[in-house]
Amino acid sequence: MDFLPSGVRLAVSPLSWTNDVLADLGGDTPVDTCLTEAAGAGYQGVELGRLFPRKAAQLRGLLQPHGLSLASGWYSGELAVRDAPHEALAARDHAALLAAMGCEVMVYGEVAMMAGEAPLDAPISQRLTMTQQDLADYAARLTEFATWLQGEYGLRLAYHHHLMMVAEKMDEIAAILDRSGPELGLLLDTGHAAAAGFDYAHLIERFGDRIAHIHLKDMRAEVMARVRAEDASFNAGVRAGMFTVPGDGIVDFAPVVRLVRGSGYRGWLVVEAEQDPALAPPLPAVTRAMTHIETLFRQADKGTP
Repeated sequence: MDFLPSGVRLAVSPLSWTNDVLADLGGDTPVDTCLTEAAGAGYQGVELGRLFPRKAAQLRGLLQPHGLSLASGWYSGELAVRDAPHEALAARDHAALLAAMGCEVMVYGEVAMMAGEAPLDAPISQRLTMTQQDLADYAARLTEFATWLQGEYGLRLAYHHHLMMVAEKMDEIAAILDRSGPELGLLLDTGHAAAAGFDYAHLIERFGDRIAHIHLKDMRAEVMARVRAEDASFNAGVRAGMFTVPGDGIVDFAPVVRLVRGSGYRGWLVVEAEQDPALAPPLPAVTRAMTHIETLFRQADKGTP
């Protein structure tokens, strides 16, 4: 892709085809359809999806005929309630798969607060938060785990700030990163920042050197406003279309373009949209996203707004 700097690649998440949590959203879509359309739209890679095999040989055999690489894969972590050695035991198979597939980062999402509950179906105002002391202890465990992951598998841990999880707001993300070591990287998610009510450019300003992975997600403001007003659940918001692909919502992606062009960032940009594929056909959506991103980078190269 000649519009991206050397060392930066563009992937797409399988979430546009098959939702990882809501089984009825695209659950009957064949994996090969996702891969064929992703490659056909010009993407260089994909992240893991729930229908993908978890054996490296099988996964490689699935991706290679389409010319696709594995960008990374979400790991459901529980460091909010357990120590780093126990987390390492739980993560070994996933980390080994990513390393075998040539990945450089592992996406970390905190799910400990989900035990015995269905928080993504709970009102969006009801989420687990941490005290400042809890956040400091949590950051120390994340640092220990990230150090182990890098040393054992050569993978950078990319912490995913996320709605309904302990790091949703800007101050919560900052509290974790300020208290953690440089071993802990950050996944910048443009859509989750917008949905949480802060400008992701502030994350770039404060922690640009910690960004190890980037999710390019857009948000429909009117849907998000309705979700907040009705105190609906995260999953209800997904079904209603609060997230979409770049170019379909209100998110300004210019700060990402400036980061990628003006810093040492080298890694994946991942188009991601949690939508109902029956309402938002995946191939047209991810194709529009590709065009939007290319346009932004080419305009930046020309010095045009």
